[in-house]
Amino acid sequence: MKFAGLDLAWSARNTSGGVVLELVGGVARPVVWRDDLGPDREILEFLLEGVGPGPALVAVDAPLVVPNETGTRPCDLALSRAYRKVEAGALPANRHRLGPQVRGEELVKALTGEGFVFSPMVRPRRPMRQVIEVYPHPAAVELFGLEKTLKYKARKGRSPEGRRRELARYRELLRTLEREEPTLSAGTLLDELPIPALRGRDLKRTEDLLDALFCAYIALYLWWYGPTGYRTFGDAETGFILVPMPARAPGTHVGPG
Repeated sequence: MKFAGLDLAWSARNTSGGVVLELVGGVARPVVWRDDLGPDREILEFLLEGVGPGPALVAVDAPLVVPNETGTRPCDLALSRAYRKVEAGALPANRHRLGPQVRGEELVKALTGEGFVFSPMVRPRRPMRQVIEVYPHPAAVELFGLEKTLKYKARKGRSPEGRRRELARYRELLRTLEREEPTLSAGTLLDELPIPALRGRDLKRTEDLLDALFCAYIALYLWWYGPTGYRTFGDAETGFILVPMPARAPGTHVGPG
C-alpha cells in the first residue's frame, strides 16, 4: 500500500510539494518526493508514477470540491469554529477566488479517470485507490498535542529566522512519528534539509515538502485506524476535510451546518 501527500498550490504560478510513502512491514518510508512540482500535468504524472497501478490513498492539502461562487465552504466554516482557539482555521475557498477552474477539482477528475474514488469514508486497512482532502494545521494540533499551530508560513511580522526555527521544530515532530503507530521512518528525506541555511524560495519549498510529507502520513493514519481515527468536516457534495484524531477518541462527523 502506498500513501501520497500533496501540498497543492492554489495557483499554477506557484510550485507544489509531493511525497509518496510505501508501507512495508508496518513501517512507512518515503520512496519519492519533490518540492518543485509545477503544472497540473506534472503533478498528475508525479502521483501516478509514484503510487503505480496498485492500492493507494492520496491526501491533498487544497480545496477539492468548491461549489460556492463566493463566501466560504461549509466544511471550512465548521473546521474554523472547531479550531479557532488554536489558530488552525481554514482559509475561505470559493470559485471567485480560485478562478474558473479549481485545481483541486481538476486533479480529482484526472485521478478518478485513473481508477481513484473521491470519498470521505476511509475504510481501515483495506486495499483502495482513493483521494481525500486534508489540512496539516489542525492535524498537527491533534497528533502532536500542540497548544497552537506552528508558525512556519510566511506572514506579516514573521521573520525568516523565526520561520526556520518553526520548520526545525516541525521536522523534529515528524521524527517522533518513528515511535508511533502507524510508524513513519523519514530520515532519508528529513536529513537532507539544510534548514538553518534556507532563504527565500528554498524556505517556501521546504515548508511545502514537510507539509506534503505530513499529508502522506495523515493518509496512512486514516487508513490505519479508519473512522475511529478521524473527524469529518463537511461532505462529498459541498466539500470535506478529514482531520486525524488520537486513536482513543471516537471519529465524528460534522455536517455542513
